[in-house]
Amino acid sequence: MDAVNESSTPDDDLLDAIQLNLVTGVGPRLWQNLLAAFGSPREILRQSLTDLQRVPGIGPKVASAIRLSSRKDAEREWQRCRELGIEIVLRDQAGYSPELGRIPDPPALLYRRGDWQPADALAIAIVGSRHSTPYGRRIAEHLAGGLSRAGFTIVSGLARGIDAAAHRGALQAGGRTIAVCATGLNHVYPPEHKDLAEEIVRQGALLTESPLDQAPLAGLFPQRNRIVSGLSLGVVVVEASRKSGALHTARHALEQNREVFAVPGPIDDEHSLGCLDLIRDGVTLIRGVDDVLTALGPLTQPVERARDDVVHQPAELLLTDQERTILNLVGRDATAIDELVRQAGLETNRVLTTLTMLEMRRLLRRLPGNCVVRM
Repeated sequence: MDAVNESSTPDDDLLDAIQLNLVTGVGPRLWQNLLAAFGSPREILRQSLTDLQRVPGIGPKVASAIRLSSRKDAEREWQRCRELGIEIVLRDQAGYSPELGRIPDPPALLYRRGDWQPADALAIAIVGSRHSTPYGRRIAEHLAGGLSRAGFTIVSGLARGIDAAAHRGALQAGGRTIAVCATGLNHVYPPEHKDLAEEIVRQGALLTESPLDQAPLAGLFPQRNRIVSGLSLGVVVVEASRKSGALHTARHALEQNREVFAVPGPIDDEHSLGCLDLIRDGVTLIRGVDDVLTALGPLTQPVERARDDVVHQPAELLLTDQERTILNLVGRDATAIDELVRQAGLETNRVLTTLTMLEMRRLLRRLPGNCVVRM
């Protein structure tokens, strides 16, 4: 687990970011506009009212709030987080998801309670309606459990309904799960999920970009959904009406070039209409874990889950031990099949059969000269 704010004095860059993040009215888009104009939180805080108002979207009220922001408030926020076991992570620091950092409007900082592991780069979001049906909750829990057992971290929003079922499915499977909160971490929302939040901390993390004492506001929930999708390779929408916030997450995912999947439901049930619309518009219909793993393409960067266990694309998680062993012997350059047989220590027929299965899964391809190469 990462150390939490071990230093007795915070870094100046961190305090600059916290101070700016505490300014009411500076949301993700204005953060990006300000950074584009001035380069860093420190330079933003040094600007005059006139210079700040030259930035698109910054009016007199927000400019004044930036100028009046307090360093002491930032120091107090950092100290309280330290006492509560919450780490504040900047975008360019270890513990901040590289994939999240590449979305169009990444959080400038994240408050985290729990830990982030490199293997969490292999993550799937499962989202859906707060007003879910027993069918939706059962499917969300089943998918989360199956994907957890396959090696995925489950990301969701700690909301009632589908989100809570997804977190619980991952926890019950002994897997990792990350809850992205719209509120500050001093305000678990909804309040009845306090115990669930504590379980998540033990097997993953609570994350937010909101200051510690931020109470729930309607506009924060769609805003946090870009983080849910940004942390994930793909988003599974289990159950959603046409007005569901889960559709915001799906839209963010498409904008971020993530995969989007939808679970079908009854055509006469309003809880399923959002999912059915997504499927009609070309989103991948899924029936189970295998559909998700098969549809996901190669990873941007391989993910090391453990020593000698590196995943290059999610479909590898469907492999048997023998298939994985043989695939790991195949390199990016041409590998002679005779050499594979020798290294595997298996009968030639078993190796050839396994290679055929791997080729059918599009994990390798055959080359002239009795060779294979990893896709």
